[in-house]
Amino acid sequence: MPYDPPTHAVERSLHQAGARVVAGLDEVGRGAWAGPVMVGAAVTGLRRPPEGLTDSKLLTERRRAALAPVLEEWVTAYAIGSASALECDELGMTAALRLAAVRALEELPVRPDAVILDGKHDYLGGPWRVRTVIKGDQSCVCVSAASVLAKVRRDALMAELGSGHPEFAFAENAGYPSPTHRAALEEHGPTEHHRLSWAYLDDLPRWSHLKRQRGSADTGEQLSLGF
Repeated sequence: MPYDPPTHAVERSLHQAGARVVAGLDEVGRGAWAGPVMVGAAVTGLRRPPEGLTDSKLLTERRRAALAPVLEEWVTAYAIGSASALECDELGMTAALRLAAVRALEELPVRPDAVILDGKHDYLGGPWRVRTVIKGDQSCVCVSAASVLAKVRRDALMAELGSGHPEFAFAENAGYPSPTHRAALEEHGPTEHHRLSWAYLDDLPRWSHLKRQRGSADTGEQLSLGF
């Protein structure tokens, strides 16, 4: 089904309220069993975006791969921060997301005056000035750009990590739940790239001794082996 293209409406409202630099943020990897969580930050100004830009989840892998280098040249600035699987375990997902987001924002060449965060929950908090937008990755240009750039970066990393563990098919599932991933976990147990506080280990009696205590009561969007 067709989707309306993202606009600069929220960015314009923040500019009108005095924000000179506005960055859009989007995360990828929150619900994965393996790999880091990543947060992309993009500053786009108010220029017309490249054709076909939208939420990365609405684009095919081929389209994302073609769009990412175009965006890298088009955006005013972008950065991608990450929190490792171990940090996700030790900190809990909310704190891990904040860590990845702060790393991305601090890598930008200029500090944003305001941040548009995809979703309804502000996991970033002060001192950042945050505007949350539900489905911002679909409706806001800078968030859409961050969404695509972060997704392509993480998919490439997971494919690289998967080269040492072909049975997990990370190049295809990016560390998310899938039948192949589930079967590999049951047979081989988790790798060094897996999040060991995640609920899937509750369904693996053979490997449950590896489970770590979660870093916080906030477990994020975890899926068991039954997903």
